[in-house]
Amino acid sequence: MFKALINNEEELSIEFSGNNLSSGTINGTPFNWDIVQVENGSNYFHIIYNNQSYNASILEFDKEQKKIVVSIRGNIYHVQVSDHYDELLKKLGVKNQNSTKVKELKAPMPGLVKEIIAKVGEKVSQGQSLMILEAMKMENIIKSPVEGIIKSIEVQKDKAVEKNQVLLKFQ
Repeated sequence: MFKALINNEEELSIEFSGNNLSSGTINGTPFNWDIVQVENGSNYFHIIYNNQSYNASILEFDKEQKKIVVSIRGNIYHVQVSDHYDELLKKLGVKNQNSTKVKELKAPMPGLVKEIIAKVGEKVSQGQSLMILEAMKMENIIKSPVEGIIKSIEVQKDKAVEKNQVLLKFQ
């Protein structure tokens, strides 16, 4: 059994028939569809459901956070999926292990701070660019591993940093 929260609005309870992804129930109502991957290894799918044809593509997929962004007939859907283990942990009041609070961001390699994009007090989202670190003549964009607020920036522009040196701290 899976739960899918679509666009933070509609929650669906989905159960597939065994390992078969072509049939099952959605909110207790049986469904049966034909779904084919257009090209092996691609993110494009063709679906036939209730005698109607749909083209779908997976735009983003975050396996760790169980988030999917899908385009179907030009409409974009943000889907948050949870399985029965996630639901059990939620009932027990245990937070998901993936939502661990990150307090600081460390340099992944030695380098030179070329640009600091983030500002103290700024609210940042996961994946947002925070600074540019030059290492071995390549510019590396350092992105936020979490959603949070910048508490302090521990480095300065045009200064060298060592691997694992704290670049900034989150509240």
